[in-house]
Amino acid sequence: MIGLLNIHKPAGLTSRDVVNHVQRLARPDKVGHAGTLDPLATGVLVVGVGRATRLVPFIQQLHKTYRATFLLGRTSDTDDVEGRVIVLEHAPTVTRQQVLAALPRFVGRIEQVPPQFSAVKVQGERAYDLARAGLTADIKPRLVDVYRLELLTLEPPELSLEIECGSGTYVRSIGRDLGARLGTGAVMCGLVRTRIGPFRIEQALMLDEINRDSLAASLLPAACAVTDHPRCLVDSDQAAHLRHGRSIPFSGMPDSGGAVPLAVIGPQGELMALAAVRNGRLCPTLVLAPGNE
Repeated sequence: MIGLLNIHKPAGLTSRDVVNHVQRLARPDKVGHAGTLDPLATGVLVVGVGRATRLVPFIQQLHKTYRATFLLGRTSDTDDVEGRVIVLEHAPTVTRQQVLAALPRFVGRIEQVPPQFSAVKVQGERAYDLARAGLTADIKPRLVDVYRLELLTLEPPELSLEIECGSGTYVRSIGRDLGARLGTGAVMCGLVRTRIGPFRIEQALMLDEINRDSLAASLLPAACAVTDHPRCLVDSDQAAHLRHGRSIPFSGMPDSGGAVPLAVIGPQGELMALAAVRNGRLCPTLVLAPGNE
């Protein structure tokens, strides 16, 4: 099997739990997910099956959209309600105007410090391992991209935002830093990922809908992962070379250099490879079609 699953991850399960469920159904094919969701979070989790797992790095780079809810006037060692929450005494009441005035500070390419309880590595150790041992990791700020940040509701102490961001952005950190800018604290109490690229929550399958009988029919084409890539079509003779990792003559466009790879579409409309154009030849850089192993 080769394809992708758009799954609505339920609360209380890790992303690994979801992969394990699919893995039991798909054996012996490989299974992997694109973009971790914490147990607190729900929503879109894209899972690759078979050779489509090779597309996970590309899916991870797609824009993501979240609906996040925070509790104002609180702090937490995890930056969400899963940790040790402290209610701040005499926390100020925050107004809608104050939130709207503060939001632009968190849009664009911004510096962000990941949470202490996160998977980032500090001197070879996961930050969450250090935090669980009672140690404070020296986590350096990172540049992340926030494309859109909108206020949905403000009903103190709850604040809800819609966030469109790039890979590596911690929504918990946005809430924490926004709370600090407002002169109070904020901890995340709910998170729904509503979109990863073309994968939307409205089309996501509930986990209990995916069983041994429905798995194959539930798979989306691997090409869904690279809808934003330029495409080229190849015939059956060209496909025979590409599926074995061999380059073919190609005059469709100039050398691609370090640009986005081409999505190579085979004669049956399937995504069979990603490729670069070098010296007038189409050179496969990642092959999905059988025949290269």
